[in-house]
Amino acid sequence: MKYKSIFISDVHLGTKYSNTKMLLDFFKHNESENLFLVGDIIDGWSIKRKLIWPQSHSDVIQKILKKARKGCNIVFITGNHDEFLRPFVPLVLGDSLDIKNEYEYESLSGKKYLVTHGDFFDSITMTKKWLAVLGDYGYDLLLEVNQFLNFFRNKFGIKSNWSLSKYVKDNVKSSVSFITDFEDTLAKHAKHKQYDGIICGHIHKAEIRDIDSIEYLNCGDWVESCTAIVETYEGEFKIINWLNK
Repeated sequence: MKYKSIFISDVHLGTKYSNTKMLLDFFKHNESENLFLVGDIIDGWSIKRKLIWPQSHSDVIQKILKKARKGCNIVFITGNHDEFLRPFVPLVLGDSLDIKNEYEYESLSGKKYLVTHGDFFDSITMTKKWLAVLGDYGYDLLLEVNQFLNFFRNKFGIKSNWSLSKYVKDNVKSSVSFITDFEDTLAKHAKHKQYDGIICGHIHKAEIRDIDSIEYLNCGDWVESCTAIVETYEGEFKIINWLNK
C-alpha cells in the first residue's frame, strides 16, 4: 500500500523485544511520501545496560536510510529512550532526514497536528527518571513473563499470543488512570497551542479518538502490538495493526 504519511514509534532497537522482523515486513509492503519516527526508535537506556544488536536491527536502520535516499521524507522525533540525540537537534542529515524534538504536520484536509513522542508530558519521566528506569525494568520483566506464558499456550495448542503487559495497561486501575491522564494532558496542550490534533507514542497503546474536540492519535509500538498510524490519500487517519494483517 502507498500512503501520504506513515507514523511509527517505540521500536526500541537495541533490545531483544524489538519486533524488527515484523517491522521489516511492514516496510516491504507499505510505502509513503513521509515517514515519521515518533521517538524511542533506538533504546539508549537498554544499550547502556547491555548491548543487544542483531542483524535485523541494522537492517531496519538500513531500510530507513534507503527510503531517505529514494526521496521519502524522514522525520525522526526524539523520545526519552533516544534522548542522547536531543543535544544535537535540530539536525539535518542529507536532503530527506531531519531529527527534531517535535514537528508541526499539516494533513491533506488542512488540519494541523503536533507530532511529539510524548515523554515531555509524562511527569514521572521528566521529574523522577530513576522511577521511570525502574518501571522500564518492570516492563522488561512482564515481557519475559509474556514469552514464558505464550510458550506454554502454544504447547497446549493455543496459537494466539496473550500479553500480560497489555492486560495490565488495559485493566489495572492505576495504569488505566495514568494512560487517561497522559492522553488528556496531551490533548489540552494541543488545544492550548491551537492545533487540531496531536500524534504521539510513548505509552505503547495505539489509539485514535477525539478528546474535547482534539484528535488524539497514538502510534502504539513495535515491541508487542506492531502498530502504525497512516494517513491515506483520502485524508483519513487509520491504525494499521500488522499482527492482524
